Amino acid sequence: MNYIIYEKAERIARITLNRPDKSNALSPELVEELRLAFKSAEEDPGVKVVVLKANGDVFCAGADLSYLQELQSYSFEQNLADSQHLRELYQQVYECKKVVIAQVHAHALAGGCGLVSVCDFVFAVPNANFGYTEVRIGFVPAIVTVFLLRRVGEGHARRLLLSGSVVSAAEAHVMGLVNFVVDTDRLEKEVEQFAFQLIGNNSAYALGVTRQLIAKVQSLSLNEALDFAAEMNAKARSSDDCRQGVADFLNKEKTDWEKG
Repeated sequence: MNYIIYEKAERIARITLNRPDKSNALSPELVEELRLAFKSAEEDPGVKVVVLKANGDVFCAGADLSYLQELQSYSFEQNLADSQHLRELYQQVYECKKVVIAQVHAHALAGGCGLVSVCDFVFAVPNANFGYTEVRIGFVPAIVTVFLLRRVGEGHARRLLLSGSVVSAAEAHVMGLVNFVVDTDRLEKEVEQFAFQLIGNNSAYALGVTRQLIAKVQSLSLNEALDFAAEMNAKARSSDDCRQGVADFLNKEKTDWEKG
């Protein structure tokens, strides 16, 4: 069975979680298929935006608890290897060179909420709930903590991670976890329109480098971050996209970025 559906059209790669009978829980197979799908999207020059969505009544319920129970009999080394596999997925999405939009039509919990937190933009319906419920079952939201702190800051992260509480899309929007709350019947259309705006208005090169800057500079010292930023600035000036964009602006022409 394929746990992921991968589709590409009009420079958008749509990656759909397709394990609805298990609430799209993150099994090793689903994680591996997700990684392969994101690798394909990132390496495809015909893809500019990635949309992450899901089938079923739940966007993603997090870790597969039956698999987690099985792992309790594994050695530390085996559990570490499995944890690294999940960590690599989150990091891969977070550092992807393409813009990633989460289209959340239903609840995103625990590791599923973590998956949402590593996307650039999150569109959610009003009745979707979000939360990191790991502490309620004696588990630790370890990997997702790293990314949640970056996204919403320590105050909101402490509330979500330590309480294990579930919040509405409106509350998640106030925290900064969700960018847009959209009615269910408009969700897909709104995501598509937003993706097309990015495709038509922005340079693929500039989007990729900006995403890289956001991901990297937060882990550097001030001087290291500024050195890296200056290097990226200098490289960007000599890029084909920058040459084209500046020339078009000075000539009062609109650059068509749909192919670049």
